[in-house]
Amino acid sequence: MPKSGYSAKIKEPCAKAFGREMRVSPKHAMEVCRAIRGMRLNVAKEYLEAVREKKKAVPFVRHRKKLAHRRGTGGSGQYPVKAAREILKVLKNAEANASYKGLDVEKLRIVHASAYKGIIITGILPRAFGRSTPYNTPLTNLEIVLKEAS
Repeated sequence: MPKSGYSAKIKEPCAKAFGREMRVSPKHAMEVCRAIRGMRLNVAKEYLEAVREKKKAVPFVRHRKKLAHRRGTGGSGQYPVKAAREILKVLKNAEANASYKGLDVEKLRIVHASAYKGIIITGILPRAFGRSTPYNTPLTNLEIVLKEAS
């Protein structure tokens, strides 16, 4: 039976949001989460909007083989538009949870942001001579935890 819940234990008061089985590349989601971890909420939202509009690139630290350098990243980077869009939805959900709990939205900081692989949707790609090639789609789980900064 799979484990459920958050991978980090953070003391209350905090606001959490979970995006389960999202159709986003796990590698792109990991890099975007690494980039926004530790940011204030309003700065992170502006950053993700800029990534969606391809104005700012996300620095790729781990998954960067044969990846071109981008301005402002200090090295290799990309514009993962789809991942930024989906993470922004989860971030807005966490913001709504925080306002419901009575936390001050202006002081919120992202203390935990992680992405990891979910299930894999299996598929095949028909090839010549009656053969086939696997064509799988990995899904991604996202965790975001917000806490008031002092």
